[in-house]
Amino acid sequence: MNIKEIKLHQLLMKMKTPFTTSFGTQQDRHITIVEAIDDTGRSGFGECVSGEDPLYSEEFMDASIIAMKKYFAPIVIHEEINHPDDVWEKFKPFKRNNMAKSAIEGAVWDLYAKQNDMTLAEAIGGKKEKVDVGVSLGLEDTDELLLEKVKEKVDEGYKRIKVKIKPGRDVEMIRRIRDRFGDIPLMVDANSAYTLDDMETLKALDEFNLMMIEQPLAAGDLIDHAKLQREIKTPVCLDESIDSYEAARGAIELGSCRIINVKVGRVGGITQSKKIHDLAAEHDIPLWCGGMLEAGVGRLHNIAITTLGNFILPGDTASSSRYWYEDIITPEVVAEDGIVEVSREPGIGSTVDFRKMEQYLQKTESITEADTVDMIFYD
Repeated sequence: MNIKEIKLHQLLMKMKTPFTTSFGTQQDRHITIVEAIDDTGRSGFGECVSGEDPLYSEEFMDASIIAMKKYFAPIVIHEEINHPDDVWEKFKPFKRNNMAKSAIEGAVWDLYAKQNDMTLAEAIGGKKEKVDVGVSLGLEDTDELLLEKVKEKVDEGYKRIKVKIKPGRDVEMIRRIRDRFGDIPLMVDANSAYTLDDMETLKALDEFNLMMIEQPLAAGDLIDHAKLQREIKTPVCLDESIDSYEAARGAIELGSCRIINVKVGRVGGITQSKKIHDLAAEHDIPLWCGGMLEAGVGRLHNIAITTLGNFILPGDTASSSRYWYEDIITPEVVAEDGIVEVSREPGIGSTVDFRKMEQYLQKTESITEADTVDMIFYD
């Protein structure tokens, strides 16, 4: 394929309700939609999922935009790309910046699928026609408010409920959920809020027959998670610690987890997600696809990757209406009784609706020149 132009559509979208985790509360969401345009005028779309601040990871949106403009977009413009897997090889000299890389690569994947009249799921190698999805619930001001949210999502039929926890909002809060809702599929996500000093609290969670506890300890850590997993019955799931294929291999070899959450942006794109998928399948480590408060484009990329066989557990790809008053795609993502049907339309399966996007648009930048990127390599 020959990509002649890449556009960066910078949006500011307001979520329906604030979303609170152990590291803060978010309602305004900065999102960049990447549009890759070939020489026939056809477009493919990716989404950059960096946060506004370097809290979830070291990457943040302003830096991602610079990286896409200066490095990653110019690298793919007017280059002969035979397959989207080639993009990762072109990006390889540049360290990290995985969310920026993933956004550009994702647009190339969508464009490639459309050029070949395939769904993105088919282009990736996925087989499923439907995927199970769960829902992620942030911390509320009170347990009573959280219980109301859980009831709402249980009634809507989601296949798994995930709730955020942090020190002081953990064991008793989960006890109240179990007491009220019984043995629903339930997991907790700590977003790195604990240390090994909290071992007794984390052991106490074993009482509740949770599907998993996600990223209880420091982001990037593998060693302490291995120690923790040996001490608790609840499966540890790693999120922030799995930022590459190499990290996934290390976690599996050390026994740091029994489950892995794959976020396409966090690991650098679809190509790396596929590699992690295959590695985990070899070692009988089940996967699920986590969410990054995406708009519709990123949500559809998540659905596509979830069609691979070892994505066994329900992911975080809830309906668009869970987060947005109006998403930027038509049709929007809809989960019915915890199931999303995979579109049979080419590419991501929905149209990016520029009329809808206009209400959120802050700025669009166009990159058309394959500028030379000077690289300095140090001994």
